[in-house]
Amino acid sequence: MKNFIQIILLGVITIHAAHSQNTIKGVVTDAKTTNGIPFASVYFPQLEKGTETDSNGSFTIENLPDGTYKLVVSSVGFTTFTSNVKTGLTNQLSISLNPSAIEMEEVIVSTPFHKLQSDNVMKVERASISKLKAEGALTLAEGLNNISGVESVSTGVGIGKPVIRGLSGNRVLVYTQGIRLENQQFGDEHGLGINDAGIESVEVIKGPASLLYGSDALGGVLYLNPERFANSNSSEGDINLNYYTNTLGYSTNGGFKTSGDKFKFLIRGTYSSHADYKTGASERVTNTRFNEVDLKSGIGYQSGNFISEIRYNLNKSKLGIPEEVGLQSKDRTPLEPYQEITSHIFSSKSSLFFDNSSLDVILGYTYNDRQEFEEHHHHEEEEVPGEEEHLEEEHGEEAALNMDLNTFNYNIRYNLPKLGNFETIIGVQGMYQTNKNFGEEILIPDATTSDFGLLATSHYHLEKFDFQFGIRYDIRSIDTDAHGEITDEHYIAAIDKNFNSFNASFGTKINFSDHIDLRLNIASGFRAPNLAELTSNGVHHGTNRYEIGNSNLNNERNLQTDFTLEYKNQHFEAFFDGFYNKINDYIFLEPNGETLDDNPVFNYVQEDAKLFGGETGFHLHPHPIDWLHFESSFEIVFGEQNTGEYLPLIPASSLTNTFRVEFDQDKKVVKNSYGFITLKNVFDQNNASQFETPTNSYVLLNLGLGGKISLGRQELNLNLSVNNLLDESYYSHLSRLKRDGIYNIGRNINFGINMPF
Repeated sequence: MKNFIQIILLGVITIHAAHSQNTIKGVVTDAKTTNGIPFASVYFPQLEKGTETDSNGSFTIENLPDGTYKLVVSSVGFTTFTSNVKTGLTNQLSISLNPSAIEMEEVIVSTPFHKLQSDNVMKVERASISKLKAEGALTLAEGLNNISGVESVSTGVGIGKPVIRGLSGNRVLVYTQGIRLENQQFGDEHGLGINDAGIESVEVIKGPASLLYGSDALGGVLYLNPERFANSNSSEGDINLNYYTNTLGYSTNGGFKTSGDKFKFLIRGTYSSHADYKTGASERVTNTRFNEVDLKSGIGYQSGNFISEIRYNLNKSKLGIPEEVGLQSKDRTPLEPYQEITSHIFSSKSSLFFDNSSLDVILGYTYNDRQEFEEHHHHEEEEVPGEEEHLEEEHGEEAALNMDLNTFNYNIRYNLPKLGNFETIIGVQGMYQTNKNFGEEILIPDATTSDFGLLATSHYHLEKFDFQFGIRYDIRSIDTDAHGEITDEHYIAAIDKNFNSFNASFGTKINFSDHIDLRLNIASGFRAPNLAELTSNGVHHGTNRYEIGNSNLNNERNLQTDFTLEYKNQHFEAFFDGFYNKINDYIFLEPNGETLDDNPVFNYVQEDAKLFGGETGFHLHPHPIDWLHFESSFEIVFGEQNTGEYLPLIPASSLTNTFRVEFDQDKKVVKNSYGFITLKNVFDQNNASQFETPTNSYVLLNLGLGGKISLGRQELNLNLSVNNLLDESYYSHLSRLKRDGIYNIGRNINFGINMPF
């Protein structure tokens, strides 16, 4: 397999075939008035190349390879246009956009055929990061809570991990820069570990995506799209500042990008700092403070039929692990216990285009260093006063837990030539990962994990029907070292295990009329047990449990059916999304009634389970007052074992109503202004698992406003948002601090400013 990959890479690097340099010109107009539309986006997603129209609606794109590629044209206030364009035959385009109050669509990248959401067989939620930030989210994990069907298991405000329809941890796969993000996500208190700066949007696949991504995508995928490079022969930059009153926190980032005919470059740096957050009861939660440094950069190259880009992300964070409401402080330096996490993410994406097909090669390497510092323990029988402080000053305190995770992954896909209405992709995908321990405590042993998968998927298009289907085979091997002496009660035996699985999916999209669409998807998924589930034998201090793994665990396997019905016209949208998810051999922790090392003992066990529920809602923007929007959505999830016991970490049902006004007027001083008010009702969660407690209902009121202000030649984008306006004291069912009687965050006011240059 290694030799095969080397041959593929060598071919991508060395191929230098003759090719033409094509230019496409055109004009984008309003279908009603025939006037040119200025500043419309004209973009080839496959080529990652595009431009904006000028003040007359005209555009020119040069240096295009031979072939047929999808062109996407979009502008605020108009329906998104998409069409396949053959570059060798087309030199002049005339494109008309129909006015619409519906938000413009974007191409979905997380699914294989890169279609608009309205053309996708699988429904995928998409949200821009700028919109989530404008709603006042402190972190990316918190912002994801505003996406229907997505919640977050939180430890304060600095640590959060995504939950998709009741599934979390290693059941939800996160992709960034086109590669899987690996950061020891098995732990409840191990957060997302990535900053929102330099990320353009997030896509959410709510259901098994093992066909596309292999193990760990049993519950769904969060796909983070990185910031685009600048359009050809242009440069741009910006500075962003945000202040949060509740945590006295601030986040600042600045970026610059430039592109020529062939080379592209971008860079963005970020620094964030927050003190302890304050609850609705006006108490600061001790040690919820955190600091973060983030750097993202990229370089791209395009010449003829070959494009390539390399991206790098450095993220360093220091996060307090809260345990109580104690000393009231506005300090920003975390106390013990705390985490220090450093991640390096390298990715390379190259594409080679032929006349009717293409080859994509994505390579990734991530290095994650996780250190956890606990209250200092003295090991010497006699201590000299001041000696401890002197040693720590000279050598620094050693981490109690220190794990290094190195991951190399690859994804090679060949887009076959079209056969009539058939589009087909075949590919290989895999991962090689090592985990090493350097601290005095061991949560999981030193281990090597390798994945290899083969996939094939096809899309068939008819005028009123679309079908998508595929099959995949995966194998995962896990080889661990023994830890400790065999007579030690904390001994961890070595294991050498292989897990394999076949998975398939089938989906259809039916256009009953110009306004009604139906989607039906049936997909299987799997997840191999992780190292913690297989090998744990000790106290997990982050959860205050003594956890015992089981080396005989089987794959988790699921079969999920998704049903979506949508109605849409120019001024009204409504949807209903329902799902039923049957999981065989669901892995979970169960208390056995014993205690070890003064902690309750929990065993990893398996039982068949099921989850079902969905989301429904509507969006009204009445004519002729298109600037007024009313959105409402309701989401509900049930999760239970076959024994009748409830599953843990199932989010409470909620109803969210939002009034929003948007004005796209082109005034001299204020442009593109908006305002919103949101009322979120979260209902009682009485279906708690055996080591959870029920959670009472609560209501959160949020509001915000913003717009673009012109000061001479300088434009500023300003936003103001207030979350939990009424300073409600409440517990989220997914808060890990709930068991300690610690409320979630109280009122928080966010001031944001963006200054482009």
